[in-house]
Amino acid sequence: MNSDRKVAVITGASQGMGAALVEAYRGRDYAVVATARSIRPSNDDQILVVPGDIADRKTAERAISGGVARFGRIDTLINNAGIFIAKPFTQYTEADYAAMLGVNLTGFFHITQLAIAEMEKRQSGHIVQITTSLVEHANSNVPSVLASLTKGGLSAATKSLAIEYANRGIRVNAVAPGVIKTPMHPVETHAQLAKLHPLGRMGEISEIVDAILYLESAGFVTGETIHVDGGQSAGH
Repeated sequence: MNSDRKVAVITGASQGMGAALVEAYRGRDYAVVATARSIRPSNDDQILVVPGDIADRKTAERAISGGVARFGRIDTLINNAGIFIAKPFTQYTEADYAAMLGVNLTGFFHITQLAIAEMEKRQSGHIVQITTSLVEHANSNVPSVLASLTKGGLSAATKSLAIEYANRGIRVNAVAPGVIKTPMHPVETHAQLAKLHPLGRMGEISEIVDAILYLESAGFVTGETIHVDGGQSAGH
């Protein structure tokens, strides 16, 4: 155990942005706790893999306690895990509602609460939520009230936590992406999705990672949401 090496916890770490974030933080010589519902073991002894449903508090407990046991500390938490279901409001099911609240809000609550408790011991830490630009700009072409409900909750919590913990050395920020090229978007949908952005293209995973790494090193930034959305939040 090297207690001098910083440690990042990343949820939704099995693919897409989560997997890219694991690689990026290892590139900065962080140890990483990588958790997702289904995730492959790692040969890197500086990556602790924790399979499990983030909506289950036991998964959060294993991620944080396991990270402390293996690496001695928790410095950063990236709340990347999320579910997005776009439907007309009256077509959402109880299962949709439960799934989105479970991952997007309950999962955030459990692991963030446990991570902050560890960060308080060192009077230092950083938390980043992944929200969505749709919180600020509803779009009739993308009816998604449950995304606005849950990710909007994360946006509000980001500011609240930033103020609550500012005097304890813990910063809290968010990144609000537009539509990003991830495995959840089939290639045949890309041309149509690109049109949703004033810049006329989808975002790249690397652009979200760059924004998060900026926040990691921006010691005077807290309570902020960075929009990486091709101009969506500015208007149409």
